[in-house]
Amino acid sequence: MSLKLIFMGTPEFAVPILKSIHKSDHEVLCVYTQPPKKKNRGQKIESSPVQQYAENYNLKLRFPTILNNEEYQHIKNLCPDIVIVVAYGKILPKKILDIKDIEFLNVHASLLPKWRGAAPIQRAIMNLDNITGISIMKIISKLDSGPTLIKSEIPITNETNYVSLSEQMSKLGAIKILEAINLIENKKANFINQDETKASYAKKIEKIEGKISWKENADKVIAKINALNPNPGCWFSFKGSRIKVIKAVEVFRKGKPGEILSNNFTIACQKNAIQILELKKEGKNKMKTQEYIKGNKLNVGTLINE
Repeated sequence: MSLKLIFMGTPEFAVPILKSIHKSDHEVLCVYTQPPKKKNRGQKIESSPVQQYAENYNLKLRFPTILNNEEYQHIKNLCPDIVIVVAYGKILPKKILDIKDIEFLNVHASLLPKWRGAAPIQRAIMNLDNITGISIMKIISKLDSGPTLIKSEIPITNETNYVSLSEQMSKLGAIKILEAINLIENKKANFINQDETKASYAKKIEKIEGKISWKENADKVIAKINALNPNPGCWFSFKGSRIKVIKAVEVFRKGKPGEILSNNFTIACQKNAIQILELKKEGKNKMKTQEYIKGNKLNVGTLINE
């Protein structure tokens, strides 16, 4: 027996999960995603990765600007067994969540109740967490607070970055969502309430957070670089230009915070230092540090001001 599903999602992160459901024996009645948006200073209108997948496979598609009474009625009339939400970007109104005989599930990129909210992947890396994962939970009105059905762990290392971790989570979610559907289909779903005393929140990343402070320890700086690449990116000002750090490693050297310690772009932090391996100068393409150094002399001992 197959179940009838509605999928709601927007970014690339959601696509493998939609694909997994679509390729299963279950029926995708409709796909919801964010409306197409203007990119590159309004020159081009770009549809979401989820919209592109849905159109490629002729799935019924909706991208409302708001989830109003029309969408409430549409969802109700479709009579899905489950609505699956993955980084959709809109909060489902209580009126929709209260439709009878529909299970509303969310695939969230953290081990709830830790890192509820908008930026769980980035916050876990920036916080130097050793472990994260995905949670599949029942959606309730309070943000990311519903009881969990499945939680699955993923380790974080000092080389883990946003892109690699996001891909891991998405692939894991694609597997675990089928397990969740199977549990519901066979009436074996056991939802466990979250421990509110252990809840933490992953607030949206602000651009200003990308500015590097050399007064932080090197491991924190590296974690921030890994977490915020590619967007908004980590940067510092040097010789009148903004330098975005694409990749760096921690090295065990001492100096004053912000001091250039060697001509391979090793910069001292509060504790230890970072060596920049790849960067992007404002207005230029990203490059290896060796390329940058060919045209930009580094004076050892110079202090980079914050």
